Amino acid sequence: MSESTEVSEPTMADRIQLPLSFDAEKMIAEVQALNLHDYVYYDVLPLRGPAHEIDSSLPPPPPAEDYADGTWTDWLNSSVLKSCPELLKVLEYFQEHTRVTLVRLLRLAPDSVVREHTDPTLGLDIWKSVIRLTIPIQINEGVEFYLNGTTVPMQPGECWYLRLTDPHSVVNAGTTDRINLTIDMEPNEWVRALVAGT
Repeated sequence: MSESTEVSEPTMADRIQLPLSFDAEKMIAEVQALNLHDYVYYDVLPLRGPAHEIDSSLPPPPPAEDYADGTWTDWLNSSVLKSCPELLKVLEYFQEHTRVTLVRLLRLAPDSVVREHTDPTLGLDIWKSVIRLTIPIQINEGVEFYLNGTTVPMQPGECWYLRLTDPHSVVNAGTTDRINLTIDMEPNEWVRALVAGT
């Protein structure tokens, strides 16, 4: 008998701006100082990931029955993250309260689209999962993030919980990159209270 991955029907809003803000100007200055090479369309830069992927001298973990909640491996910060004190400060804030797994910079090139999709394991209503918080670092007036067919008005430095198990897409109709910091974490009681506003 297998356990269901769904706990219940979603009962909270599909988007919640959290009562947190971070210094987007310092974060974008660090990202620009990295001198990341050219890319086409979409780019993902891991800042924290599975230990064996960050440090190739470490052996990979054994196969897991379920990769959704992040307990299948240890997680390490990358050398890139260690060179970015402002980004590291953001991560450490969350690490004081919960287990953080995957941390990434997501860049979307100008005049590009991320087609509508869902992330089935990234929701508070999913059994044994992590959730993803999103902190925009760089946007422009042509960037639109759609969730369930309506735009989410995220601004640099804000922190958002988005129910990414629902359909979402991104449009960058501007002339500069859209860069978001995403942080995946265990939805413990502190995280749930933060999202619920309690």
